[in-house]
This record gives sequence, C-alpha cells and structure tokens, in this order.
Amino acid sequence: MKAKQLKEMSVEEIRKDHKELLDALYKLRFQSAAGQMDNPSKIRAIRRNIARILTVLKEKGHVA
Repeated sequence: MKAKQLKEMSVEEIRKDHKELLDALYKLRFQSAAGQMDNPSKIRAIRRNIARILTVLKEKGHVA
C-alpha cells in the first residue's frame, strides 16, 4: 500500500487496515516460529506497511 493511497483514506479505514495488518503479522510470526513460513519477506512487507500507516496517522494528528 502506498502512502498516497493512505492519505486519501479516512482515519477509520486506516485504523481498520492497521488492525488487519497487525493480525496478519501475528499469524506470520507464529508460522515462522513453527517453521511453516512460505515467504519470509512477507513479514518485512507487513512491518513496512504498518510503519506507513502509523506515519500517515501521525501526520493527520490521530496517533496517541
């Protein structure tokens, strides 16, 4: 997801995406620990998307 797309979204949509990415990261970490990971680069991509989301939320002034 690109930062430009995130900036056009509402805060509620961004927070929903953030929660979904956190859930996906949680599941991928368990897969990694169990040795069932297909593509280890997914964790890195999800972490970067989470960082983008937090950056956009901070720019909009909605991060506590």
